Amino acid sequence: MSISKEKIEFKMLDHQRVGEDHVTFKLEDGTIVKVKVDLDRVGIAANYKNPDGTPHYAVNASLKLSIIPNERKFFVEPDAVKNKSSSPPGQMFS
Repeated sequence: MSISKEKIEFKMLDHQRVGEDHVTFKLEDGTIVKVKVDLDRVGIAANYKNPDGTPHYAVNASLKLSIIPNERKFFVEPDAVKNKSSSPPGQMFS
């Protein structure tokens, strides 16, 4: 005999960022660490409440780290630049 439980249904919610994109930290060696949190998907339960009666949410979030060393240098293999355009890679900004 199996017991069937009703599934919790969620309504997807749109969201927008309020405030800064990144939180930035400076380490004692001069390295900068930028942290960005994004919401991937947010929903509110349509057929379920928390035991205290408050709305129940499902939140999927992602974390992106950018580390900028104090020397501000990076390295590539020579083969990566041979016979290539002299412009910077597409993911670089000036």
